Amino acid sequence: MKRLFATLLIITTLFSLNLNAQEMNLHSFTVKDINGENFDLSQLKGKKVLVVNTASECGLTPQYETLEEVYQQYGGDDFVIIGFPANNFGGQEPGTNEEIKGFCQKNYGVSFPMMSKISVKGSDQHELYKWLTKKSENGVEDAEVSWNFQKFMIDENGNYVGMVAPREIPDCDRIINWIKG
Repeated sequence: MKRLFATLLIITTLFSLNLNAQEMNLHSFTVKDINGENFDLSQLKGKKVLVVNTASECGLTPQYETLEEVYQQYGGDDFVIIGFPANNFGGQEPGTNEEIKGFCQKNYGVSFPMMSKISVKGSDQHELYKWLTKKSENGVEDAEVSWNFQKFMIDENGNYVGMVAPREIPDCDRIINWIKG
């Protein structure tokens, strides 16, 4: 009887954790855009979303160009890219939001939405990135941010789909097939 009770307790706990992960999604969050205004992510319902942590002084910074090309080709009613500047890796995003915005527009013509600078890892990790990086929250996988330009794919319902490593280019087959699918 004790063994049956313990098994039921474990199953109930696991089921509860899975339900909690499924209750949260991208649309549960409000963030600040690059201008400091609230940006309710629930306004993206019905769109696939590519969430990318960015940096202006990184060897991967030229990915901004490819991100913008992908956004120009596929962005609109069904797909959007959202950039989150972060200074978590080697101090490669030291600028203010205003400086970051100017850099992105001047050097790469970025027109996809950019958010305010946040922390994507560590003790001050933003709540959105806690959801993105922890299986217990997103219900799919643990995906610690390993460097700038890590890409997270979110479906039309705000659910986590998967992660694409920083060095993979934004127009790789995995991302393009997902956008088109």
